[in-house]
Amino acid sequence: MKNGTANIFVRPIHGIVMVADIDHMKIIEYHDRSIQPVPKADNTEFRASHMRPPFGPKLHAYGSYQPEGPGFTISGHTLRWANWKLHVGYDMRAGVIISTASIYDPEVHKFRQVLYRGYISELFVPYQDPSEEWYYKTFFDAGEFGFGQSMVSLEPLHDCPPHAQFLDVYYAGRDGSPQHLENAFCVFEQYGGISWRHTETGIPNEEIREVRSDVSLVVRSVVTVGNYDNVMDWEFKPSGSIKPAISLSGMLEIKAVDIKHKDQINEDQHGTLVSEQSIAIYHDHFYIYHLDLDVDGVDNSFVKTNLKTVKVTDNSSKRKSYWTIDTQNVKTESDAKINLGLSPSELAVVNPNKKTSTGNEVGYRLVPGAAVHPLLVEDDYPQTRGAFTNYNVWVTPYNRTEKWAGGLYVDQSRGEDTLAIWTKQNRSIENKDIVLWYVVGIHHVPCQEDFPIMPLLSTGFELRPTNFFERNPVLKTLFPNLVKWPTGCGKP
Repeated sequence: MKNGTANIFVRPIHGIVMVADIDHMKIIEYHDRSIQPVPKADNTEFRASHMRPPFGPKLHAYGSYQPEGPGFTISGHTLRWANWKLHVGYDMRAGVIISTASIYDPEVHKFRQVLYRGYISELFVPYQDPSEEWYYKTFFDAGEFGFGQSMVSLEPLHDCPPHAQFLDVYYAGRDGSPQHLENAFCVFEQYGGISWRHTETGIPNEEIREVRSDVSLVVRSVVTVGNYDNVMDWEFKPSGSIKPAISLSGMLEIKAVDIKHKDQINEDQHGTLVSEQSIAIYHDHFYIYHLDLDVDGVDNSFVKTNLKTVKVTDNSSKRKSYWTIDTQNVKTESDAKINLGLSPSELAVVNPNKKTSTGNEVGYRLVPGAAVHPLLVEDDYPQTRGAFTNYNVWVTPYNRTEKWAGGLYVDQSRGEDTLAIWTKQNRSIENKDIVLWYVVGIHHVPCQEDFPIMPLLSTGFELRPTNFFERNPVLKTLFPNLVKWPTGCGKP
């Protein structure tokens, strides 16, 4: 209900269920199961032009100035920056696709392959209310709506900093005509971090302090599917790390109830009372990344390094315990299915055919975020369709037909064409062209601060070079030049 606010998601008309025949464009069933009050419009407006004082908190103005211009160049969709070279593409279903990413190694004077193709293959969002009005709300945002088709134009100076550059995209409309999306994604440099540092006080009569500033490159897009806005970042660092990140904002899915205080709740409402007559339903966000890593070449292997405790029982040390590692070269798809958080381990994609001067296999390590596991039972229909979330990590041999973790036709899926089904073949993944699949998850228990619109809730992970370089690749990186502001740009 729109009256009084543009925030329609927080004013649902609850209790009405309709079934539509899409072929004939007719409503064939209509059920009005209950009468509930529509939540009020008060304090739900999010448009700045419709807000009234008092405002706050007060944020001070800032400036952004690059006297030498941007540190990156874009030629078509090929992006060069610092020691990175990559292609930024677009797909109607996946959204932004990062491909042929390689990094320059000054030791060997050439670019070395890292990531052949990376993108979000699917997003599974099951809501946790089993009632008639809610049980079917188990969305697959990429396969059912299209992540690329749901991308929105970015707002210069707000979604991206002043020095960002923007790229447009085109996709086919329903009638086949080209649709133009302006400012579909932006590219910018991000300043302010620390690359490395050390303060040395162990030398008599001397103190050494060395710090290197960090600058990273970010490719950003925003995907809005219904009530949620997904801010998608791919961050590249001169150290060789790639840091994909997801930040959620937008509106909660609200169920209208005749309840004004938590004390009035006498049964499971499947959510949090975030405002009068407004229950925000519990739900999950599961993003699965397709990461076709080609670490210094196509033929790679997957290595799991377990950290284990060893007890000292022979009195050979004053210590009673220490930990060490047990490295396993994973040979098949079944052995590569991993649920994180159960025991400490290091996971890496390595090239067994390339070694460093000291004999280590060159590789890239997965540094995961918080481990999140599905809580639905595996034979529940939504979980059968979303079975690619049963494990945090999967590894498959590359197959050009295996791009979409939820299956090619998700709308019609009964779970017969998913990553979980493909991997039952238990194919070899040793010294082959392999794909790493990683599930990033959030169990979302809403709170009042998420209402009427959510501040960013973020998660992500890192792909980090591990014995890929002979030594720290940014050891000799110098400080960025100090900018002297033009006359008239300083303090008044």
